[in-house]
Formats: sequence, structure tokens, C-alpha cells
Amino acid sequence: MGSLMTLFLIASVWLFTRTGVVELPGGMVVDVAIAKHALMGAEIKAMTGDAIQGRLKLPPGFAVQEWATGIPNARMLYVTQAGDLLVTSPRSGEIRLIERDANRDGSPDGIRLLLKGLDRPHGLDWHNGWLYIGEGDAISRVRFDPKDRLITGSPERIISDLPNGGNHWTKTVRVGPDDKLYVSIGSSCNVCEEEDVRRATMMRFELDGSKGEIVASGLRNSVDFDWHPETGQLFATDNGRDLLGDDFPPCEINFIEEGGFYGWPYANAPNLPDPDFGGRDPEKVALTTPPVHNLPAHTAPLGIAFYDGGSFPSEYQNAAFVALHGSWNRREKQGYEVLAVHLNEDGTSTADPFLTGFQIGDDVSGRPVSVAVGKSGELFVSDDYTGTIYRVTYGSTPLASTFRSHVGSGDKAALVESAPVSELAMSSGRDLWRKFSCESCHVEGNAVTPIKPLASLSKRYDVASLSQFLRVPQPPMPVFEMTDAERKDLSSYLLNRFN
Repeated sequence: MGSLMTLFLIASVWLFTRTGVVELPGGMVVDVAIAKHALMGAEIKAMTGDAIQGRLKLPPGFAVQEWATGIPNARMLYVTQAGDLLVTSPRSGEIRLIERDANRDGSPDGIRLLLKGLDRPHGLDWHNGWLYIGEGDAISRVRFDPKDRLITGSPERIISDLPNGGNHWTKTVRVGPDDKLYVSIGSSCNVCEEEDVRRATMMRFELDGSKGEIVASGLRNSVDFDWHPETGQLFATDNGRDLLGDDFPPCEINFIEEGGFYGWPYANAPNLPDPDFGGRDPEKVALTTPPVHNLPAHTAPLGIAFYDGGSFPSEYQNAAFVALHGSWNRREKQGYEVLAVHLNEDGTSTADPFLTGFQIGDDVSGRPVSVAVGKSGELFVSDDYTGTIYRVTYGSTPLASTFRSHVGSGDKAALVESAPVSELAMSSGRDLWRKFSCESCHVEGNAVTPIKPLASLSKRYDVASLSQFLRVPQPPMPVFEMTDAERKDLSSYLLNRFN
């Protein structure tokens, strides 16, 4: 094992001293820059506003803007019930909240670090007060109030000891229409027979993490999945294997059925025997369910989201937006775009380019990962190559001043950390907020003219100083009768809600 690791390290050092496209012994082709990103998280500088408008292309009537940038390893997106955007950063173990554009100036109102110290957080979903998080070897959940943007308590692991590591370590979790948890688990390798039957599958659990069962298998790396808004059918992306040439096998979009087998490692789309493993289990090859749509080889489809917003033209209603991360081992680059895929009732399908321009020849300026439909009908797209979130709208032109919203962890003016607060303190603080009718003076929309809308409190106060202010507030704010403990609870609540 030691000698193999030494050889691997020597090979890695040799490879990463090269540039461009390198052909390895055995014919494997590797794009060095993209391989560095895939293996080590190396990122490039984000595009400027002029470059975005000059390079990225959309169908007529659509516009794109940079919504936020500087988010390390920006991966999966989730739009909260309040219209904010959550984004995971697996390599830094963090989840950020990008605030909706409540003041309608065409840019997010702020960003906060919602959670940190997680184990490679990836997929997200929210249900009945719980934020569910797919971590490296577990599914965890934590209490989260989308309206107040508050985390209470600490994340608890409800599913542990999931298969970990290997080539495809991400975990994506969603709550299905049946109020059950669905979890995708990738393979450990390019092509092999797994020892753990949970690898290369989609699993289903109760909301408390119990009663785990395999729903579908033979899914090499289904990074994301979504339910059709009208039919309720479940569809997932999947990445085809490597080392069979530049143009084979295709990547896939699959209709996931109970008990379905989707080929890997014995068959490649549509259901052709794999040259290395097909002969080991011909019955599995015969049982393989072909994809509902083939995508070009090595384009790496990751995120998928059916459009159910109200602002795009009718031809996009119920279309599946699919993010192609792009090839890393192909002589000519391919992918690096967002497609609009139409999955028709008669079984036919078409795919149209939607957001393109991230790749021009050998020049790559972004790698789309996740897609999410916003509350105003816009489409958000994450890019983990530059740490950027893009926002696509229809029938509007983004303001030039909104192109850059620097929100990296080094930008203290833009990034605010939301510290977890105990459920008891949070409940007490919220009760006091309501008891004294604080919204009537401090929240826009709840009074004719708010006396003092609250914002960015953490720039001026901590719990101790805000508690002291509440003891003797500045007029016209009245003095409210509270104990020291109550003032502390209210201060904690205010700093978390209006930080």
C-alpha cells in the first residue's frame, strides 16, 4: 500500500507540473487545469460584469447577472420558503445564506455564514422546520426558521455510516412528495463491483432516518434528482464511466422507478454490455433500464431542476434545467453549460442550449453545478470553478452595479456569521419580540412608517452591549420591563435575525 501511494503521489506531482491536455499511458486524456479543480478544488478568478455580458449567452429576452461571488467551492443550491438562497461549500464544511432582494435594488441584501464545521456538506432540503444536510458519511438535520433566518441547536446525525470516500463521495438528500428522505450515493470508482451494496444507488428513509432501503441501483454517480411538478415522476442525472474514448459512453438522465437497475458497472447506455464488466453478469445487462435522455459523453451532468416558476415563457414550463459541469478527460472540451431538457409524455426528449459561453475552445471560465428556481421565477446557477452564483431572469436587464457581490470568507464587511442559539433562548427572545409588538416599529411593511428598521446589528453590538442598550434605550424607544436574562434572550434573537 505504501509503495502504491508513493507512485500515486509521484504521478500526481508529474501531472500537475504539466499544462493543457495530457495523454497518459493507456490512452487516458486529462485536462490538467480541470483535473486540478476536480481533485484539489483549485479555482480561477470570477468574470467581471463586462465579461459576463460579453461572453455568456442566453435565448432572446433572458438576462444573466452575477448574484454573488467569492463563495469557496459553491455547490448545491436551495431556495428557502422566504426566498433566500442557501449554498453549500463542501471543501470548507460550510453553508451560506444569500439574502433575497427585499429592497429591490437588483442585488442580494446580504450574506451570512449559516453553518460551519460540517463534513463536506452537499445536498440540502427543508421540511417541517428541519434543514436536512447531506454530509460525507451521514445525513444530518438541524432546526432552521426560514423567516427569521435562524438556526437553533446543533446539527444531529440521523443517518450515519453511509459509504464514504472514493471517487464519488457527495451525498444529495431531498424530501419526496411521499414525505420520505431520498439520498443518492455514488460509486467508489470509475468501474468496479462494489462491496457495499449501497454504493451507486438511490436510497429512501423515513424522515427520522430509519428504515433505509434501496430504491434504485446501477447509478454510477447521480449527483442530483428532482420530481416532475405535474406527473410526480422522479428523474436523476448520471455520469457515464471513463476510459472508453472521447465519445462513449453517453451521460444520462434517468426516470427512477422502484427497483430499477440502470446499468453500472455491467452496461452502458442505452443497454450495451460494458467491455470490462458486461460479461460478468449478462442478466444484469438484460435488466438494464435505458436512459430517457442521453447526454454527450464526459459532460458530467450534475444539477437538475424542473421549472415551475411563473416568469419564463411557456415553452420552459416543466422543462428540466440541467447543469453540465464539463469534461476533464476529453481531447476537446465539452459541456460547461446549462441545458433546457424537454421530457415528453410520449417518451421522446429534446435538449436545447440555455446558458452557454463558459467554454470557448480551450478557455473555460466556469463549471455549472446546481440549478434552482427562485420565488420570483428566476433561475439560480452555481459555479464551483469561480465560486460564483448566477441569476437568470426574463424580460429584464440587470443593473451594472449588481454584477459583483463579494461574499468570500475574507470579506468581513459582507459576511456575517449566524451563531447557533439554544432553542430555549430563541423561543424566549421570539416571545418577547412578539409581546412588545416590536415589528410595528422595526420591520418595514408592518407599519406605515417604521421608526427604525433593523439591519446589520452585529456590526454595532454583541449580546452584552445590546442587552445594555435595552436596559436604557434611546428615545423614542420606550423602556420595557425585562429581567437581565430576558434582555439577553431578546438580544440573542435580534442579533441572529437582524445581524
